[in-house]
Amino acid sequence: MKITFLLHNAYAIGGTVRSTLTLAGALAARHEVEIVSVFRTAAQPLLGVSGDVRLIPLVDERPDSPAYDGGHELMARPSVLVPPTEVLAHRYTALTDARLRAFLDTTDADVLVATRPALVVVLAGHGPRHAIRIGQEHLSYDHHVPGVRAAQNEAIARLDAFVTVSARDAADHRRRLPGPRTRITDIPNAAPRPRAEPSDLRAPLVVAAGRLVPVKRYDLLVEAFAKVVAERPEWRLRIHGQGPERARLRAAVAAHGLNDHVFLMGPHTTLETEWAKASVAVVSSAWESFGMTILEAMHAGVPVVATDCPHGPGEIITDGSDGLLVPPDDPDALATGLLRLINDPGLRRTLGTAGRTTVQRYAPATVADRYERLIAEVRGARRPGLVAGLGRWLGLAVPEQGWPARRTAPGRGTRRAVPERGARRAGAAPAAGTGRRPSRPRADCRVDARRDVRVAVGWPDASGQDLVLVLRHRHGDDELRVPLEREAPEREAPEQETPEHETPDAPASRWTALLRLGRPPLAEGRWDLYAERAGDGVRRRLRAGLVEQRNLLTSEFTGAGPVAWWIPYTTKDGYLALRTFHRTAHAEVTALPVGEGSSAVEGVLHGAALGAGAALVGVARGGQAADFEAPVECTGGRLPDGHPCHGRLFHGRVPSPPEPAAPGKVIWDLFLRPATDAEPIRLGRLFGDIVNRRDTDTYPEVTLPTPPGGSVRVRFFFTVTNDLAVSVSRPG
Repeated sequence: MKITFLLHNAYAIGGTVRSTLTLAGALAARHEVEIVSVFRTAAQPLLGVSGDVRLIPLVDERPDSPAYDGGHELMARPSVLVPPTEVLAHRYTALTDARLRAFLDTTDADVLVATRPALVVVLAGHGPRHAIRIGQEHLSYDHHVPGVRAAQNEAIARLDAFVTVSARDAADHRRRLPGPRTRITDIPNAAPRPRAEPSDLRAPLVVAAGRLVPVKRYDLLVEAFAKVVAERPEWRLRIHGQGPERARLRAAVAAHGLNDHVFLMGPHTTLETEWAKASVAVVSSAWESFGMTILEAMHAGVPVVATDCPHGPGEIITDGSDGLLVPPDDPDALATGLLRLINDPGLRRTLGTAGRTTVQRYAPATVADRYERLIAEVRGARRPGLVAGLGRWLGLAVPEQGWPARRTAPGRGTRRAVPERGARRAGAAPAAGTGRRPSRPRADCRVDARRDVRVAVGWPDASGQDLVLVLRHRHGDDELRVPLEREAPEREAPEQETPEHETPDAPASRWTALLRLGRPPLAEGRWDLYAERAGDGVRRRLRAGLVEQRNLLTSEFTGAGPVAWWIPYTTKDGYLALRTFHRTAHAEVTALPVGEGSSAVEGVLHGAALGAGAALVGVARGGQAADFEAPVECTGGRLPDGHPCHGRLFHGRVPSPPEPAAPGKVIWDLFLRPATDAEPIRLGRLFGDIVNRRDTDTYPEVTLPTPPGGSVRVRFFFTVTNDLAVSVSRPG
């Protein structure tokens, strides 16, 4: 059977994209599957596509692409197929209309599935009658504007089936649309098994993820977390995602004084590694169509606190059994739920373990089975009495217990060859070449409990050859060469458990290398990683696979020095790199208490000890202003790992720097001078798993008084090297 999904943009990041790619990959184990992406905005899908799925983009929006469609004359004319009130109607044009019509007029698909209202409308009006036509609802009945709601309602009546992701929403649709004979049912999204290690529930970290939009109620979460911090100040909250609420949320974080506790992390393409860092997951929404983040957290063994909002959380979580449900729009209740888990490690483990059992109900193969059953029932409804005949048409014997696990359709032979990803369909747009390109090596990376870095390389083109891992300093000629040792091939996992991001080029064996922290010491900076074939010296930069940094959150640097810290990460263009810090001594910033009229620095000194004359020193860049210094106090107490501080914990108040002589900002880099005659040591935030803190660790401007009676605006920030600086400007 041939199944085609119509998707807005398979090259973007989003819940609908992720769930469609997962379902397509699961169905491709038994059927011929393709995804038609109306738009193409990147060279490769950011979330990865199963190698068994054909991907067909219709309109290329990449200005640097030879197939760029931006200059096409039809791009200037609006769409007549898409409802004008659709939230993304401005993206659709006469060209998308023409390409969609051309595809639908020529497709030989047995089943067509539309994944958003615009495409549901197009499929209902122009989809071929021979095909089973299915619409999907990834929001809910009440969450579309009236024009879109009316257009989709009319379209639903002309489809064979319409699928929601929650039972409650399916019931809402059936109640509101009593007339159509269309089969309206619910099938949840699939949650693929992650490859990342599950959480060990050790880090004092709460994680949330989703679009930064009002319905997610992250403002309420920030308010609730202020109550958590008042009781448990060592805990942190990370919110992953992007969206229009970012600036407002940053303001809320500052208003609650949580800049050292709440971090807006931006989008992340592989959230499975981020859930593995968490000890608690949280969903604060006023409404959820389903709850994919709940399933992702459960897979990682992380207990979830979720608002019992319509529609999804209450259908996934059994309160007190595999998670906690709290009333929506109630920050006190949300804080109570979070503190219940934070204060009870045993409950965290119990609920996390139960969640890993619950999430098995949403395995991709299980969800694919439900779609197969729906298709069989729809075909039977079209031709009553022929459900068994459908099984023969598909090459199946449909037993009472359900669909067989695997099949190959007679008359079709094995699955047809899959063109190169991104190839265009003939008649819809210019065809792309299908010649096989040389493969690029791909590497997974994991930090172990000792902060050593293990790299596992797969390179199909290097079969039977010896490989060397090469680390090259990005801004110099330094290289480190480490032999890669061949691993024995892993036992093949069942197809239904294959993560959606694995590719058809996955090699039969891999090569591994262990990079031991500080042995040899690597110069500070960024190192790019390559694989090199020993036989012919061919070198290829490593594409990043799974990069697991979990152990960096629960590791404390306790040595006397020098200070070494390595963070493996994925570059913006998808390659594996290593960020290294190497310093004789270092002053790690742990908190930056700020408020109107005062600003301070707290931290831990490594590789040196505080003595008489210890001071906080500000050095003006470019000699724009005078330097300044202020005394630093040893605060005593104990380190986060429980050891005595021995004069290493410090606190210093930032004095009012001199008022800038000219408009604009003056920047002072901040240092800690341990004693009167000692060399200043750079202040920074190097430890942990964040390569660039400039965007995540942010602080508001505060007003500091200057004599005689003036004032300046001061703001802490971290540089691109994660060192601490302060900018000063005149008010107004």
